[in-house]
Amino acid sequence: MLMIRLQRVGRKHEPTFRLVLTDSKNGPKSGKYLEVLGSYDPRLDNKIEQFKVEKIKHWISKGAQLSGTVHNFLITRKVITGKKINVLPKKRPIAKVAVEGEAKKV
Repeated sequence: MLMIRLQRVGRKHEPTFRLVLTDSKNGPKSGKYLEVLGSYDPRLDNKIEQFKVEKIKHWISKGAQLSGTVHNFLITRKVITGKKINVLPKKRPIAKVAVEGEAKKV
């Protein structure tokens, strides 16, 4: 399955991102992609971004999935319409595995 996701490029403490089309099995740090669909630099005041909107819509129509962050990003920039997705991890209670393990041994 094809994914549209952000790929970090740039040096340490100087993040710049590419918006790339890649296979979902490729990791985000693998560097493998099929096409670059834009770029984003969060460090600058005006948050420079250059997106190929027609290409993004073309690949979405062909069945490419968006990562959660890209989905929210494109909704904010009004490239696509819809509701934002919660991409934060779910909160879990702190498990007391060690305490339960010791209780079984005794």
